[in-house]
Amino acid sequence: MNQQPQENKMGVMPVNRLLISMSLPIMLSMLVQALYNVVDSVFVSYISEDALAAVGLAFPAQNLMISVAVGTGVGINALLSKSLGERNYENANHAAVNGIFLAFCSWAAFALLGGFFSRTFMEMQTSVESIVEYGEIYLSIVSVVSVGMMFQICFERLLQSTGKTIFTMISQAVGAIINIIMDPVLIFGLGPFPEMGIAGAAWATVLGQIVGALLGLYCNLRMNPEISISFRGFRPNGAIIRKIYAVGVPSIIMSSIGSVMTFGMNKILGAFNSTAVAVFSAYFKLNSFVFMPVFGLNNGIVPIIAYNYGARKPERIERAVRLGMVYAVAIMAVGVALFWLVPDRLLGIFNASDYMLELGVPALRIISLSFLFAAFGIVTSSVCQALGKGVLSLLVSVLRQLVLILPAAWVLGQAAGLSAVWFAFPFAEIFAFLLSMTFLAHIFRTIIRPMSAAQPDRAAGV
Repeated sequence: MNQQPQENKMGVMPVNRLLISMSLPIMLSMLVQALYNVVDSVFVSYISEDALAAVGLAFPAQNLMISVAVGTGVGINALLSKSLGERNYENANHAAVNGIFLAFCSWAAFALLGGFFSRTFMEMQTSVESIVEYGEIYLSIVSVVSVGMMFQICFERLLQSTGKTIFTMISQAVGAIINIIMDPVLIFGLGPFPEMGIAGAAWATVLGQIVGALLGLYCNLRMNPEISISFRGFRPNGAIIRKIYAVGVPSIIMSSIGSVMTFGMNKILGAFNSTAVAVFSAYFKLNSFVFMPVFGLNNGIVPIIAYNYGARKPERIERAVRLGMVYAVAIMAVGVALFWLVPDRLLGIFNASDYMLELGVPALRIISLSFLFAAFGIVTSSVCQALGKGVLSLLVSVLRQLVLILPAAWVLGQAAGLSAVWFAFPFAEIFAFLLSMTFLAHIFRTIIRPMSAAQPDRAAGV
């Protein structure tokens, strides 16, 4: 007899325990990713300063690839979790296979762009031939062989959608560890491996991604019985793809505009001196240790809210949002404390000069004032994504990273000098916080509370 699966844990497990079990593995794996970002930069810097500059200039294109993969994954996650909450298992399976198809299409597009236009992209940013050559080598490899990254993120989101986040942690952690190990091996030619320089850094990256993708595929096929991945008779489903991108495209744009903001800030800071740019670069590496756990929490919240939205359990949605706010603020508070108490030691990781410390210590303290406000914005973003209101998150992100930060940084720099530029970050986050709270109140008033009024007796399982 063909029995229907029992209800997923996201509909019955106590929300606090569920949120921790869903988020903690993702948070740990993202911390490993943050560690990789720092270690990778350290190893590349031993090749030459030009090599390090090339990897930095390749970042906007690399970040765009990651943004497309993650944003598409957010759309898959929301649709699949909602379908499971509605116990529409056929639709959940369609969401999974169409999501995998979109991952393949994304890889094909970036492989073509990277294969033909990597050098052009580098020449748009610098005329230094050695940096262009380093960047062309690095970017062409990580884009043409981005198949591992696209599928790794896709398979991880399928696991997150059904609450199997422990396997997501394993997939991400193993991929990142292989990346970290293979960086020095391939860059410097340790053991039987030839010295590959900047190409070695790129191959270490894609190798870790491919291993992570294979692990993710194995876990979905063997450990994720709630969805069935089969391409027999498959045809792309336009309606499902539109639903995936309805949530995914705003997330893609939100992630991508971070590259635009970084480019703009580098131009503003570069007008003062190169050390200011180095301080900003160091800050970005360091803040990942604070923001990555909160993004992991965000990834844990999305399927919980989406599932219980589909299952019409508003009380569980409300509790998930409240707990998410508390945990996000607590994590950010730790970050503020570190940036205020030991900023010199944090910058020392990057072998900071006395002048870099002079500029960087007050910069880290000022920027960190924005962390607590950012916590509310990140959790609100997860609520919007899970409920199919990703455009609201997009509006907040555009306002914060483009409309407010860049003009404010330029005006403050012109009016009061370099030390004032850093105040643009808390300024922008405060306004984004106010807008986020307005959107969250609107969502509760128009979506969640009416659900509660319609089903006042459904309060079990909180």
